[in-house]
Amino acid sequence: MGRVILGISYDLLRWEERNIIEEGRKSGFKVIPIFTKDVTFLSSEDVPYQDVEAILQRNTSHSRAVSTSMLFETSGFKVFNDSLTLSKCENKLMTTFLLRSRGIPVPKTAIAFSREKALEVAKKLGYPVVIKPVEGSWGRMVARAQDEDTLRSLIEYQEFTTLQYKTIYYVQEYVNKPNRDIRIFAVGDEVPVGIYRENEKNWKTNTALGAIAKPLKIDEELKELTIKVKEVIGGFFLGIDVFEDKERGYLIGEVNGVPEFKNTVRVNQFNLSNFILHKLNEAIRR
Repeated sequence: MGRVILGISYDLLRWEERNIIEEGRKSGFKVIPIFTKDVTFLSSEDVPYQDVEAILQRNTSHSRAVSTSMLFETSGFKVFNDSLTLSKCENKLMTTFLLRSRGIPVPKTAIAFSREKALEVAKKLGYPVVIKPVEGSWGRMVARAQDEDTLRSLIEYQEFTTLQYKTIYYVQEYVNKPNRDIRIFAVGDEVPVGIYRENEKNWKTNTALGAIAKPLKIDEELKELTIKVKEVIGGFFLGIDVFEDKERGYLIGEVNGVPEFKNTVRVNQFNLSNFILHKLNEAIRR
């Protein structure tokens, strides 16, 4: 592998960022950590790091990730993932309806712009339903409503938050999945690894909320579906959440543009950082 000069843009040094930096240095990259909170961008000056060939986006803050990707892109850098990809991933409304428009299976989802219409469409979907913030991660503020009274309370709670899209209501059918979902990774043009996220105590399957990661054997259907999702969303490295429905099969839940993968590496004994860097080298050299 040639000596690529790679910037790692981050705001929190988690296991993933430390591992990428370590594996990058082992693999012959010259790795430049870029702590976002120490960087400023001036329209009258070139951005520092002019010798950097590409930047891997690893900010945990979605707004910071999108903004810094855009700023680096407009300064002439190759950025993985780019700001357009991150915007599609962060906005669940955009993700779901872009995928639907390309024939990719998603849960039945409704978008409403008033409380009354949200309640009306929830009845059409059939209870229980799930209400989610248009932007957000780690399962925060994702709630299941068993009836109209509960949904009304959840809507009221959302309206009194500081969320940017607090008066846009994303209401989704509750998919009766088997106490688990799938997190699968797309890297470049490949689908190398994934996990089941199982939770016997909570219907939410985020590992941040106590779900247990278990190895996943990737079948051909899941692999093809993952590639199709990546073709719609774009980007270089995606973490894709998949639900298993008894009648309909695989349904795409969400797409993450800066995914965590510590548990995936641990349970699969798969060096995902090294794989990412190998594919990144290919992308940079094209």
